[in-house]
Amino acid sequence: MAQKPSIPKGTRDFSPEQVAKRNYIFGIIKKSFERFGFQPIETPSFENSETLMGKYGEEGDRLIFKILNSGDYLRKVDDALYSAKDANKMTSKISEKALRYDLTVPFARYVVQHQNEIEFPFKRYQIQPVWRADRPQKGRFREFFQCDADVVGSKSLWQEVEFVQLYDDVFASLGLEGVCIKINNRKILSGIAEVIGAQDKLIDFTVALDKLDKIGEEKVKEEMLNKGIPQEGIDKLQPLFSISGTFEAQIKSLKSILSTSEEGLKGIEELEFIDNAISSLELKTARMELDVTLARGLNYYTGAIYEVAAPEGVNMGSIGGGGRYDDLTGIFGLKDVSGVGISFGLDRIYLVLEELNLFPETVSNTIDVLFINFGESEALYSLKAIKALRQQGINAELYPDTSKMKKQMNYANKRQISNVVLVGDEELLSNNYTLKDMSTGEQQKLSLEALIKAIQ
Repeated sequence: MAQKPSIPKGTRDFSPEQVAKRNYIFGIIKKSFERFGFQPIETPSFENSETLMGKYGEEGDRLIFKILNSGDYLRKVDDALYSAKDANKMTSKISEKALRYDLTVPFARYVVQHQNEIEFPFKRYQIQPVWRADRPQKGRFREFFQCDADVVGSKSLWQEVEFVQLYDDVFASLGLEGVCIKINNRKILSGIAEVIGAQDKLIDFTVALDKLDKIGEEKVKEEMLNKGIPQEGIDKLQPLFSISGTFEAQIKSLKSILSTSEEGLKGIEELEFIDNAISSLELKTARMELDVTLARGLNYYTGAIYEVAAPEGVNMGSIGGGGRYDDLTGIFGLKDVSGVGISFGLDRIYLVLEELNLFPETVSNTIDVLFINFGESEALYSLKAIKALRQQGINAELYPDTSKMKKQMNYANKRQISNVVLVGDEELLSNNYTLKDMSTGEQQKLSLEALIKAIQ
């Protein structure tokens, strides 16, 4: 007996209805991207390993899917290395390519490779799948789409302000109210690390702090201690864990905590600029909050960092994130090209819209009208009308088989097709069509011209 087919964990098949809903989200995000002046690019699904490795921190590197070299990939592995069974050392010998982990590092590679063709500042958007060898769970997949927008070649904080507005524009268009755009600044985190005497442990500090909402305060402190951050320094962090209040109140507390750190005070200044601008411009449906424990565990962020939380009551992780990276292209040899970008988590946004019942009822109705098939002459007559309808931008189809009327009508109901056209002997003789509204049951005889107008 043949084994039942399956797909890898963390991947999914999508039904026509699901694809229609995903395309609805893609369409809204794409419109907002273009309204804000971003241009589309695409990059390959896999990159050379050296392009990706070492760009996401130790944890990120572990989640990169490696691609085995074609042919006899063990040929370059000598007996000593093979016997040692050291996967890390062997990987470079048997794998020279990897699936992309995100869209930001490939974008940095793109900018460097095409720098002579690009007009700076360069605003790009990219909507493509990425892959991570993560543990699958609700809202977390091994293959998923990212929808990114980035600006490179400008250090202006107005870009950060625009990205807050872009988030708000997309979520307002999706009808998603109560979204919280959390913001922090990597310079503030550097300042805190400086104040507690852990400058050399900045990455360990931020990776641990980024887990606060997942594992809690005590576990975060325990992880920091295990990473070599002294207890005395961790004790100095206590005001950070309890900081609360309005944006302005938190800024005031931070100024006190970071009074001795020039870097930290610079981060505060940048956040104040963004807050003042957004307060003046006002948001449609989202709100912006300062979260001083927001760290985002990616090594390349240097300034403002964002994370977007779903509305209260929806059990979902972040549905977007991003930040400022001052020299990401420097890793590929192009120095001093500052950038800032954000990403939308399509799959999680989908789950949130589904849970809140925010998809329009018509989003999966891909066919406007179905012609019932009564026979060869009727089918040919119908196809002439279908051709004319399609030329007018109307989605129309003919049921392919001369099945019983009940079966064809059931097909229309299951497909949620709102209009059905009947063509029998009477219609052929009178050169007309009978249009039936499936929601009311009302029928009317129409000429082809009238039929097009009625469906439009």
